[in-house]
Amino acid sequence: MVERIRRTVRVWAALARAGLRTELQYRANFAFGILGGLALQGAGLAVIGTILARFQQIGGWSLPELMLLYGMRLTSHGLWTLPCSNLMVIDTAVREAEFDRYLTRPVAPFVQLVTRRLPVTTISDLLGGLAILGVALATTHLHWTLPRVLLLGLALVGGALVELSGQTAIAGLAFRMLSTGSLKFTLDDVFNTFGNYPTKIFGPAARWALTVVLPLAFASYVPATVLLGRTGELWIPVWLAWAAPAVGVALFVAAYRFWRSQLNRYASSGH
Repeated sequence: MVERIRRTVRVWAALARAGLRTELQYRANFAFGILGGLALQGAGLAVIGTILARFQQIGGWSLPELMLLYGMRLTSHGLWTLPCSNLMVIDTAVREAEFDRYLTRPVAPFVQLVTRRLPVTTISDLLGGLAILGVALATTHLHWTLPRVLLLGLALVGGALVELSGQTAIAGLAFRMLSTGSLKFTLDDVFNTFGNYPTKIFGPAARWALTVVLPLAFASYVPATVLLGRTGELWIPVWLAWAAPAVGVALFVAAYRFWRSQLNRYASSGH
């Protein structure tokens, strides 16, 4: 199992390097793509800043605390979109029979799909997230211990897996539905909208939905409360908050198994 994972990572890295070389053939487009993505993410943070300028706090969270939450969510978003955002175009690959080629090569179809090209703007998501997170860590003056440092690192990966699991499950539906664009972009909008704010500011029904039905809260909000010492506002056990990264792993394993099961439903369009 470990050797299979290592082989998959090596294959992904080789294909990703090839994709990067292709994008760098058009350096101006590459640079403007990154700058455009950074501007978009900066606009999202500016909205939060505008709200804080009027109300000072959001749900009792100060600007540095909200920047930590925003930085964690955006970094996690970049960690999944950089290697795997090509899941968003699976509809095209299925309808145009591009997926046929994936099934005849000695590489996992999932790996081939996510490395079909390098999405330039996702680099800006990761860079922007790391920059915001760095500023937040410098201004929140947290008391760092080894468990908290480990939690932060694992939470970023776990948050990426939470969002990736949702997109992977929807990608599996493409083998049946052929058109899942509305579902994919709706899920992306939900994470980009609700993931930037403390879940506590929403009503009980919404908090339950964002923790249980669509466990978005585990992507950044729940581990952020642990780092900031705000676990008293959670309605889940503190031990589960510390285990937030494991939730992401469990969700992705389940989503990938679902994707594999739906792959058996694939029928070539014959183009």
